[in-house]
Amino acid sequence: MMKQIHTLEEVNQLKNSTKPVVFLWSANWCPDCLYLVPFLDQIEKDNPDFDFYKLDRDELLDEAIDQEILGIPSFTVFKNSKEIGRFVSKLRKTPQEIQEFLNSVKEA
Repeated sequence: MMKQIHTLEEVNQLKNSTKPVVFLWSANWCPDCLYLVPFLDQIEKDNPDFDFYKLDRDELLDEAIDQEILGIPSFTVFKNSKEIGRFVSKLRKTPQEIQEFLNSVKEA
């Protein structure tokens, strides 16, 4: 199950990981974010090469602005302090689109 991150310190620490870290930016009021909830555990199980964390865009608004997270749900992937992938838009995302995004990051 995806762990929730609540502080900028946690975010910055995880960005430094040598394993790719996927941040899911969402909010509990966002219907397109809630749409993903039933699929997230399976996506996480299907992608053991990544560590997954959920961030509340409103709780970490300054970081969201710094990362230019303009719409949710959105995904960013970091490894060794560098952003290596981004799936950022305000559109609803399907499990298939998320998997294709993760595959593209894995191959990069």
